[in-house]
Amino acid sequence: MMKHMQIVQVAAGLYWVSIPEVDFYLQCGCMQDSVKYLIQRGCIEQTEQHGLIYETGPNAVLLADTTLQGGHFSNLAEFPVAHMYFHQGKGLVGHPNYSSRKPLLIGSSKQIAAQLQYIHRGKYGLTSKEELLATGMTKEDAAFHWNMKMEFASGEIKRIDQLLDAIVLSDQEIEIRDGIRIRRDAINLFTIRFREDSAQVDLSIPATGRYPAPYPLGFHDVPREYFAIVHSGQGDGWDINRPAMSSILVYQGKIYLIDAGPNVAYSLIALGIGVNEIAGVFTTHCHDDHFAGLSALMYRDTRVKYYATPFVRASVIKKFAALLSRPEEDFYDLFDVRDLKERSWNDLNGLEVRPVLSPHPVETTTFQFRTHYKGTEFTYTHLADIVSNKRLGSLSDKLFLTQDERIDAIRDQYFSSADIKKIDIGTSEIHGNADDFEHDNSDRLILAHTKTPLTSRQKEIGS
Repeated sequence: MMKHMQIVQVAAGLYWVSIPEVDFYLQCGCMQDSVKYLIQRGCIEQTEQHGLIYETGPNAVLLADTTLQGGHFSNLAEFPVAHMYFHQGKGLVGHPNYSSRKPLLIGSSKQIAAQLQYIHRGKYGLTSKEELLATGMTKEDAAFHWNMKMEFASGEIKRIDQLLDAIVLSDQEIEIRDGIRIRRDAINLFTIRFREDSAQVDLSIPATGRYPAPYPLGFHDVPREYFAIVHSGQGDGWDINRPAMSSILVYQGKIYLIDAGPNVAYSLIALGIGVNEIAGVFTTHCHDDHFAGLSALMYRDTRVKYYATPFVRASVIKKFAALLSRPEEDFYDLFDVRDLKERSWNDLNGLEVRPVLSPHPVETTTFQFRTHYKGTEFTYTHLADIVSNKRLGSLSDKLFLTQDERIDAIRDQYFSSADIKKIDIGTSEIHGNADDFEHDNSDRLILAHTKTPLTSRQKEIGS
């Protein structure tokens, strides 16, 4: 029985260590959907202070030594760090839980370097006008993208050391702070000590195992139809009951993913789809709840086709390369990259897709798909990570773009009718609002990218 330290094994390769008397809460391991596991086990809870509801949670993360386990990313600290900043309020000046102490990453020099670069890319995407121009943008388009990015970044791309602290572990025991000490005993095996208390955590998973999913899924059989949309994810990155917003598109019997979020392999198994059946993946942007499942597609028999605009593709590759500590060129060895032209209909053997920029902190597009079958046109619009119409108007006013064709294209993509339209209604500065679609003439609206049950008002708009 320990006096000062509590430890909970949350899942294989994931532990929770709390030392309340020195305000130290350590998440050990950060595989895909790790925050959801912590919420499920009660390690993260809601609390209230000064009338404001927010969440408790970790303020430090201990990284695994290995980059991949069971074919999936071992270290995905983007969402744990985002949780510290925004859901706990530690990065919000004026919040009752604000802290000048930055989130802390602990691990090997290789994993620390990888995570710092990957988190920076996850926060900002491309980080200079030069990187935007390198994707083939005109100077005018690069300036447009950059100015919009600066609106989300509060006018500054911060260095990663302004956002996070890091401590590199060696083979010797190291004091983290306030008498808390950590020692690496072997690969993925660590001992944590505080005063007379000591505990060992093993961040490995069995060689034949895989990281489990935090939510149960039933089993379904997906017919390989001429054109169909399978609703494979409706939640957001914090929803403990559902996969993150995603869809599966079936065209001429072939399977395409629209985003590959955490635990996509689990979703595919539940739908009776083998990973080698995937003909292609369309990526909206590089945030982990839309990106982390790419690891499930890396080791197929053949390279999967990867579809994105050049600016989304560039931000994804830079983040992917940082996460794996590999050259960016290696992405092309793993995926068959097919660039899409933004604001244009791209013909993929009869399946047409139009990607259009959507304002977001990182490079993002929405997708509209269409095809013809027996004289009838079928359409599907996928609106992941959009902004509200009010926010879009505010951005266009601030950037003096009220008559700009790029803003018009964004609105057209958002509000043109479709047979099926799936909409991000996350309702924040960087997400959409269901009320904007009250008069949408689409045959069916699917409201997604939220962890809360739909209100009566939202149910009147969509499902």
